[in-house]
Amino acid sequence: MIYGAMKFSVGGTLKLAFRPWVEGLENIPATGPAILASNHLSFSDSFFLPAVLDRKVTFIAKAEYFTTPGVKGKLTAAFFKGVGQLPVDRSGARGAGEAAIKSGIEVLERGELFGIYPEGTRSPDGRLYRGKPGGLARVALATGAPVIPVAMIDTEKVQPPGKVMPKMIRPGIRIGKPLDFSRYHGMEGDRFILRSVTDEVMYEIMKLSGQEYVDIYATAAKRQIAEAAKKKAEAEKAEKAAKTGKGQPEQQGRTGSGA
Repeated sequence: MIYGAMKFSVGGTLKLAFRPWVEGLENIPATGPAILASNHLSFSDSFFLPAVLDRKVTFIAKAEYFTTPGVKGKLTAAFFKGVGQLPVDRSGARGAGEAAIKSGIEVLERGELFGIYPEGTRSPDGRLYRGKPGGLARVALATGAPVIPVAMIDTEKVQPPGKVMPKMIRPGIRIGKPLDFSRYHGMEGDRFILRSVTDEVMYEIMKLSGQEYVDIYATAAKRQIAEAAKKKAEAEKAEKAAKTGKGQPEQQGRTGSGA
């Protein structure tokens, strides 16, 4: 009931305001469990995809969205619950991963759609990064549910990080054909199989999205970008200090000669 109301209000508003285009809707099964594995460009990905589907899709969200105190916190929690998001405590990496896997399996066992971002976090620069095998592949092999690759297009341009007001840009969604990994059912303990399944899914997402693929994890890329930005800021600060230091003696000399 709540989901239907939220989908009607939020989904209807998004479709009316941004008019997202969609390809491959016929690849979403009318009934039964399926995993929607998508690239992750923007916070809004988890809203645009459900908005264009007739079926409910459940994503994992940070537990903080559901536990923030105050009126705003309660409204945020109600909103995320209403659009089908499940809270997961990410305070511990291992525990968070297990909680996400358990939640995903429960959603699929109910015959529903489960949405997951194999990269584990948003892309820092619009490129597609290596998928993490611990979540997507384990859920797929434990349940036998088909994996449907999804590509979000230009959603990062709608609301770039740090921007409050969205831009009226028309994003797109490409939905690929279901991938069947039932041949590996029950082999979720084999790390080589998990890696193979994840890479196959990421390859399909890359073909759909047209993104440049980078064979490192997005979390590592974010660290590299942050470190590079820090070094650049330190270098600029040092250069500015050096210029200021050179200018002071010259000014003092001119002052002294004119006294």
